[in-house]
Amino acid sequence: MAALPRSVNVRPGQPMPVTPLAHDASNPVTRWQRELAAAIRTPEALCAALDLDPAIAAAAHTAGDTFPLLVPRGFLARMRKGDPRDPLLLQVMPQPQEQATATGFSSDPLDEASALAAPGLVHKYAGRALLLVAAGCAINCRYCFRREFPYAESGATSAGTEAALAAIAADPSLHEVILSGGDPLLVADDRLQGIVDRLAAMPHVRRLRIHSRLPIVLPERVTDDLVDLLAATRLAVTVVVHANHARELDDTVAAAVDRLRQSRAILLNQAVLLKGVNDSAPVLEALSERLLDLGVVPYYLHLLDRVRGTAHFEVDEATARRLHDELRASLPGYAVPRLAREVPGAAAKVWIG
Repeated sequence: MAALPRSVNVRPGQPMPVTPLAHDASNPVTRWQRELAAAIRTPEALCAALDLDPAIAAAAHTAGDTFPLLVPRGFLARMRKGDPRDPLLLQVMPQPQEQATATGFSSDPLDEASALAAPGLVHKYAGRALLLVAAGCAINCRYCFRREFPYAESGATSAGTEAALAAIAADPSLHEVILSGGDPLLVADDRLQGIVDRLAAMPHVRRLRIHSRLPIVLPERVTDDLVDLLAATRLAVTVVVHANHARELDDTVAAAVDRLRQSRAILLNQAVLLKGVNDSAPVLEALSERLLDLGVVPYYLHLLDRVRGTAHFEVDEATARRLHDELRASLPGYAVPRLAREVPGAAAKVWIG
């Protein structure tokens, strides 16, 4: 199976380079790789597809130069044409506000640099660690807390993965490994199979968690091979997807989630509370209801990680608490996500409310 280009030369804030791949019998290109190669990459193309004022594209360029635009066409198809305030569009269109300086916002808001236990391995919490297996995503969300993360320097490379796996094998306190990046599902199924097999061969590792936005933004990524490898491993598997708005969850996503459920993995969702996107109780309620209809537990609602360039998305804690209380009044307990903030150096995520 064809692998995407290696990420060794990826700069901080730059998506993994993806180019059309030659198709031949010995190097087949999967559908999801073709979809990713055809993704929208310029504000002009995005505005043209959505019948938006070209002035919006012109204003987007300054921010887009430092953190490029990247949007799969399937995700684009869920946006409303002619609406510059569409909640899905706001998550991906570069904004001039990203250039504003805001107190308390930094390039590494979670101080992950100090949590690197080995190349490619972030160890923040007891019993579990993040294995960085990819340096890019299928979509560049403007609020991403790793938009300036130095992937190559931190070991999100093939060599880094080897060093991280060796460190995990040598640490019997690690019972759960979380595949992260970037997006871990950006790697091909055969490489992913090799990583999972290596982890399953370590007796002290019992659980595998995969954090991925691809089942939402590029549902074609949920292949039969992916489902089979998750179903076959001895590890207890949890897949954490990332949707912020119910309109992200169309029929193509529903089909992908249904395939993931066949692997018997636990399926959870994490969302980020974002001003102008989902900062209303009815929108958050609709998200939870839709997730439950698909068989996904609404697990976390995160307050914004304060990475530089994202202050215009921030919802203050008092408003977040009020919204969470409204959700608790309108939804059954299992449908209410935990409102949480990640605090550098804390022993776990901090629950709010």
